[in-house]
Amino acid sequence: MLRTMIVGSLPRPTWLAQPSQVYTSYQLEGDALGEAQDDAVRLALRDQEVAGLDIVTDGEIRRESYSNRFATALHGIDLERPGTTLNRSGNPIPVPRVVGPLRRDAPLTVDDLRFLRESTDRLVKVTLPGPFTMAQQAENDFYEREEELALAYADVVREEMLDLFAAGADIVQLDEPWMESRAEQARRYALPTLERALDGVQGTTALHICFGYPAFVPDHPPAYSFLSELAASPVAQISIETAQSNLDLGVLETLAGKTVILGVIALDTAAVETPETVAARIRRALPHKDASELIAAPDCGMKYLPRDAAFAKLEALVAGARLVRGELAPRLASSRGC
Repeated sequence: MLRTMIVGSLPRPTWLAQPSQVYTSYQLEGDALGEAQDDAVRLALRDQEVAGLDIVTDGEIRRESYSNRFATALHGIDLERPGTTLNRSGNPIPVPRVVGPLRRDAPLTVDDLRFLRESTDRLVKVTLPGPFTMAQQAENDFYEREEELALAYADVVREEMLDLFAAGADIVQLDEPWMESRAEQARRYALPTLERALDGVQGTTALHICFGYPAFVPDHPPAYSFLSELAASPVAQISIETAQSNLDLGVLETLAGKTVILGVIALDTAAVETPETVAARIRRALPHKDASELIAAPDCGMKYLPRDAAFAKLEALVAGARLVRGELAPRLASSRGC
């Protein structure tokens, strides 16, 4: 009841990358970079364990961004001549240009999972960029329709997920922030894309949608453009933000049968919440979702926060969830006749 975990990234140590950046520029190369990333993953994992998180990740330490490490490793991409698209702020950004059939020759993140799995005895989660978002973040010069491009990404994501679960992942999360920023396209083909990606996948799957990093999108709206539609999706868990947006949590009632990863740590400031603030944010969800269907988490990735602030926020997250569990335990025992 009310387990805790992070949604995505954690801050990088300064000896690995420049701090307070969303798009990471590493300060090492080759074998030295791999060794440094291993060490940084150990630190990220240690922080999560010491803070008391129930489910841990590698903090996405090995990724320049949440999507490009996976997306640019596929065949069918022209990296020499990237394309462009508009980001959610309306500014042009460079993106992979698709010039042939998308495929992967071998698993891309399984070694990362194995390193994490061997380093902890807690439940572990791996995050992958979602196929809809990767299709939106690409310039399509090969497939006839954008829906076909999304389904092609879904095929390679499915292969990766199958390998990750076979290698010991407890949860695999797909990051789909562009379902929110391009809700019109999402309503057309996001669900068929998810169904294709999860076809035949056995294991706990999660989906993270997002209003955007506060560093780029400081004003979060009070409601999602694309959320209730996900009740029909095949994912088991859905991650939403409620701390910064002060979301009307009545929307949780539209997600029957889904576990909600409830964002209760705001990331628009380095100021650390008190456990009581976290607990109050969790309590807002309880009229709409049973505690057994909630996982407490930060709103989004934490990579651009100062490391000490990120760690203190994780401690507050755990302490706040513990307060609510303590309040609910007597009621649960009473309902069971104990």
